[in-house]
Amino acid sequence: MADKEYTYSDVSEHATKKDLFVVIHDKVYNTSSFVDEHPGGEEVMLDVGGQDATEAFEDVGHSDEAREILEGLLVGTLKRQDGDPKPKAYAPGGSTASTSDGSSSIALYAIILVGGALAFGAYKYLQSQQESQ
Repeated sequence: MADKEYTYSDVSEHATKKDLFVVIHDKVYNTSSFVDEHPGGEEVMLDVGGQDATEAFEDVGHSDEAREILEGLLVGTLKRQDGDPKPKAYAPGGSTASTSDGSSSIALYAIILVGGALAFGAYKYLQSQQESQ
């Protein structure tokens, strides 16, 4: 059944809670049986139902377990036609997002550390000024 090809038009006909298809990386998944179990809630699934959900899926950074569940829901592949939206390029595993988050958290830590050191220095200076009076 996973050999079947679907067009965007075919997929768009499956956009209800009881009949929900999504496209992720040009693969078509029937997520109808998973809607109630989705940790993010059914609303998230219904928002991307019947369309390409690749960006939404990757932006969240789903676990390996989520990706395994997804493979079990595979029903076919997307057959792209003229006029269909072009696929977007994604870094595997969201590596670009984690690099950005990692460097900003280090910068934040450094700012807090420097700020704490300055505050401590100011406190000690003021304390020594009061003692000398």
